[in-house]
Amino acid sequence: MNAPMPCITICSSANFYRQVVDIEKELKDMEFDVIIPYTAQIMKQSDDFDVSHYKTWFGDKNDYHKKTDLMLKHFDKIAKGDAILVINNEKHGVANYIGGNVLMEMAIALYLKKPIFLFNEVPKESSFLEEIIGMFPVLLHGDIAALPKEYEKLGTKQAVA
Repeated sequence: MNAPMPCITICSSANFYRQVVDIEKELKDMEFDVIIPYTAQIMKQSDDFDVSHYKTWFGDKNDYHKKTDLMLKHFDKIAKGDAILVINNEKHGVANYIGGNVLMEMAIALYLKKPIFLFNEVPKESSFLEEIIGMFPVLLHGDIAALPKEYEKLGTKQAVA
């Protein structure tokens, strides 16, 4: 009998949530359990992927508590999963974008000794380059189908020494 597939928590900029939903489906088709960000779930249900409809704190500083709540909820989701998958597509002309929030999520995964997978390459223009490389993410080179094989390669090895 085969072991159950691991649970993957997806992390990304909200700008990529449409792709997150597509990748969630692909991973589920591969029999992974998948956890996506709360706002991605809402966007999926409403079919409204316009980020400005959700980031209300930009217009009303009193809404920053919502941002805090979303961050904490996703940190809990990272703790529940077996690994994280960072969707790091191009954003505002920056290839393989990883912003501050996703960097924090990667740090949580690192601290919890969970494997970190990057969908695309390490962002060469990032001010967080040193930190990202120091987390030793596994690169999927834009191929979600590579995730099962790359996860299996980790075997019983710890993702973090």
